[in-house]
This record gives sequence, structure tokens and C-alpha cells, in this order.
Amino acid sequence: MPVTIIKTRIPDVVIIEPAVFRDKRGFFLETYNKNMLLKNGLDVTFVQDNHSHSERGTLRGLHYQLMYPQAKLVFVVRGAVFDVAVDIRRGSPTFGTWIGEVLSEENKRQMYIPEGFAHGFCVLSDSADFMYKCTDFYHPEDDRGINWNDPSLGVTWPITGPTLSEKDTGLPLLEEISPDLLFSYDVA
Repeated sequence: MPVTIIKTRIPDVVIIEPAVFRDKRGFFLETYNKNMLLKNGLDVTFVQDNHSHSERGTLRGLHYQLMYPQAKLVFVVRGAVFDVAVDIRRGSPTFGTWIGEVLSEENKRQMYIPEGFAHGFCVLSDSADFMYKCTDFYHPEDDRGINWNDPSLGVTWPITGPTLSEKDTGLPLLEEISPDLLFSYDVA
């Protein structure tokens, strides 16, 4: 059973459906395979794995690092989340556009989010264990973000009244962020 790569309306963000091998004992799947990513044009090296556990209604994001940008490969091992990536590359034809996808233990989908995107998710199940691989380390001094409910983005979150951290409650709108504190879009 081959891996399926699903293109999104933002060409650099892709959904990955891994091959899942099931039998009476349960299932097996690869959550990461560098050769598979390379075969599909994703030449990335991950240096840090993170595990986030959150309760229903929790919303984390929209976060990014500017000086130490991170591409991410994200997936859920327990529960379900609505995962969002927002293009914040000035000059990009999809600047300000977002992609949202339900990732769950049932569908086993993954989302690849390249550098230049803000990222966030909200928990749809009673709780969720969310995993993500990053191409750079976490640098608290470079931790930045955009307000989850920015009307200019129009993200259609499938929850109301989310539980937010104090930090996430105070994040600015995209229009309030100086252009030099966003990414530039480089056409290669």
C-alpha cells in the first residue's frame, strides 16, 4: 500500500496519508521516512520531536519562529485535532491563505508545513496527543505568533470559545505585525 501525497490549495503544504498495515494484532505504519519525503520533493532534516497533550477545546497557535524558522511534520497519535497552517511569506501568491485539516488517530493523516508559515491547532476530541517533527530547535526568544481569530485570515475553527494560553490570547493581528517580522517569499 503506497503513501498518498495530497496537494492543497497552497502548493508547499501537503497532506500525507501513510500506508497502514492492519491485521488481527493491530496496525503498523511509518510516521517518518526520509526517502519517501525526498521522493516527493521534500528535502528536509528534522532535529527535534515534540509531543503536546491537550484537552477538548484547547487551541494552540498561531505560532512561528522568524530567525530560526521551522518546517514541521505533524500528526496525531490519540484523539483528533483541526490543524491549521497560514502562509505568512510576504510576496507569496498565497500570503494570508490558510489550510485546515482534521488529523486524527483514525485517519492517521499528517501535514507537512514548510518554513514561512504560522501554525496552530485545536482539539476536537476529549483529549489529543499531537506529535510534530521540526527542522530547527525551539528558541523561546524567537517565539512569535498571530492572533488565532484574526478576521483578515478568516480561519474557520470548528470550535467556539477555545481554551487559550495567556500568551496566545495577546497575539497581534497579521496587519499589526511589521513586515520585517514576517517571512519573505523567494521564488526559486
